[in-house]
Amino acid sequence: MEQKRRRSSGRTGSGNVSPNRNVRSISNSREVSRRSKGKNRYAYEEDRRAASRYYDDDDYYSSSRKKQPKAVKSQKRKAADMKKASRTSRRQAKEDACRSSARRRGRKKNGVSKALGVLLCILQFVISVILVVNVLFFNILTETYILVLVGILTILFGITLLSQLGARGKGIAGKVFSIFLCVIMGLGSFYIGEVNNAFQNITGNNTETNSMVVAVLKDDGAESINDASNYNFGVQYTTGADQMTSVINQIEKETGNSITTTEYNSMAEEVQALYDGEVEAIIYNSGYVTALADQYSTFSDDVRIIYQHDIVVSLEGDTADASMSEPFAVYLSGIDQWDDSQEEDTGRSDVNIIAVVNPDSHQILLVSTPRDYYVTIPGISNGQYDKLTHAGIYGVDVSMATLSALYETDINFFGRVNFSTMVRIVDALGGIDVISDEEFDTGPETGVDLHVNEGENHFNGEQALAFCRERHALSDGDNARGRHQQAVITAIIQKMMSPAMLRGATEIISSVSDGVETNFTDSQIQTLIKTQLRTGASWNIYSVSAEGYGDMATCFSSGSTELSVIVPDDTSVANIIDLINRVEAGEVLEDSTVAED
Repeated sequence: MEQKRRRSSGRTGSGNVSPNRNVRSISNSREVSRRSKGKNRYAYEEDRRAASRYYDDDDYYSSSRKKQPKAVKSQKRKAADMKKASRTSRRQAKEDACRSSARRRGRKKNGVSKALGVLLCILQFVISVILVVNVLFFNILTETYILVLVGILTILFGITLLSQLGARGKGIAGKVFSIFLCVIMGLGSFYIGEVNNAFQNITGNNTETNSMVVAVLKDDGAESINDASNYNFGVQYTTGADQMTSVINQIEKETGNSITTTEYNSMAEEVQALYDGEVEAIIYNSGYVTALADQYSTFSDDVRIIYQHDIVVSLEGDTADASMSEPFAVYLSGIDQWDDSQEEDTGRSDVNIIAVVNPDSHQILLVSTPRDYYVTIPGISNGQYDKLTHAGIYGVDVSMATLSALYETDINFFGRVNFSTMVRIVDALGGIDVISDEEFDTGPETGVDLHVNEGENHFNGEQALAFCRERHALSDGDNARGRHQQAVITAIIQKMMSPAMLRGATEIISSVSDGVETNFTDSQIQTLIKTQLRTGASWNIYSVSAEGYGDMATCFSSGSTELSVIVPDDTSVANIIDLINRVEAGEVLEDSTVAED
């Protein structure tokens, strides 16, 4: 009871408090305060660390991490390492994929490049074969040259093949090389084709076109052959009887009527009958008009053509068995025409040169005969004399036969060229250097005002033609003109043997194709070229001109009118015959001009 009362009085806070009890109470209060402050301090530190973890890595700053066991730390470290390894692995895999893709693209590009290289190799091979076939077909190279060509093409193909199949890269250099070769070989094949076509156009011409026409006076009312079906036609059968018969039959077929004709002995008599009104129309070969120039200078202006019928005739002479290893003679004819389309027509020849060629001795003899040379025309004039130039109106074969009879030699080949073709050939060669034996100025009839120096002159095409045509300003007239024509031919041969031939080859071939005709066959020309390529020999050119004296005389083709002619000098003709025999025998003539390759 007493203890209960003490406790009770102590709880009631009576004034009788023990001093020790108060001391403990103060101490306890301080302890509580101190603990409270410690808790607050710890709470502050915890808040500061929490705030710091907000901005920093939780795994690194977490206090709990420090308190985790080592096993847990090891697992987390392994997990972090695995995560890092995973990231590295993904990055590596991505890089490997990129590299793999690049390798695939590279292999694809290399595959395309290889395929292109193979195609270029195939293309080069095909073009090489085409080139060889064209060369063999053209047949101008010897076997040695062909073997060399095949060897070179094989080596070039091998280089291209190795550059493409054995190349580690794209083989760009090999592709460029192959394309360049293909272009060169393609151009070569094209060029050979052009040359072959030119040969086809100019060789083997054993035909000639005769244009038979019907003419009336210019003031006549007939406009066509049907309007003149009831006319009286003047004709002559002395020359070209078959052709005259053919055109009469054609006229009767087209008009449905039998026409009336009156026959005359010559073309001149026929023309005079038209002027005199004896006939209303005349039938004649248009090539004969040039023979009337001296007697009827205005004839072409006085008449009008109302009908034309072309007749193709075969030329006489056999060249099939002619050997290019034996001497031969070529008739070189220059036609006074500018239109290439008229090249095959008959017409007066203003240039009459024989080239006697010995392929073994490499000697060429050029024989010039004046166009007014007074000679007989075999098979035409019946022994009556006429101008040499008039033989051309009856056909190139008639001119060949006339000169063959004059110089007692066989002339089996011919080559004809008109004025425009000669101009183009000389221009394609870059001009020619011609030796003139005198100084003179050309007249207006040549078409060019040209001063010619004695000695060497450089001429273009038009100047060379004017030099060949001029005769009135020359002291020896037509004889000197013949020598000048020989000089031009010599200069052309010399230029063709020089590198200028290569520079102007395409233009020369084009010119020859358009305006030159010859009865040489393809094989004969090919044989001559192959022989020259095999030997590479230089040629000796000797020129001589037939001489005579001027006179006035009647001509077969001109009726009773006397014309200016040149009577042959027998000594000059005999000298030419001797020179021809010596060249055919293989002699090299002294004082020849040398044309070197």
